[in-house]
Amino acid sequence: MDPQAKKVALRAITYGLYVLTAMDGDHVGAAGINWLTQASFEPPLIAVAIKKDNDSHAIVEKTGAFAVNVLAEGQLEIGKAFFRSAKVEGNTINGYQFEPGPETGAPLLVDLPYWFEARTTDSVMRGDHTVFVAEVVNAGVRDESAVPLLLRSTGMNYGG
Repeated sequence: MDPQAKKVALRAITYGLYVLTAMDGDHVGAAGINWLTQASFEPPLIAVAIKKDNDSHAIVEKTGAFAVNVLAEGQLEIGKAFFRSAKVEGNTINGYQFEPGPETGAPLLVDLPYWFEARTTDSVMRGDHTVFVAEVVNAGVRDESAVPLLLRSTGMNYGG
């Protein structure tokens, strides 16, 4: 296989940009992610890939619960704050205010327009990411007019 062709072809897959959050007691994980898709209408399932060396991975693996916070166009700087380890100070993670999710306790970033909470049902541990299948157990909308941020529109890429 031509490595350059593989990289270019795989980067043609379209993605959004999200902040996945999880909590286990006082231990909080938060990560910028983009490998996420809906996998079923009934029950409402999603599939998400989390890098194995990320703090959130260990929490999701242990608790089976997480939240996904959807970034909107114009919120790339917020997303970039979660490309590093999570630092909690009071009711903020990496400088952004959160509230606990009503179903899972996972942090919900109050500045982001959409969120949902999920509980894992299955996982596939291969390669450097684990794919978690999870049932959406709650969802919220803070700004229905917000357009979700697409990874491609940022000029960044993750994949290949």
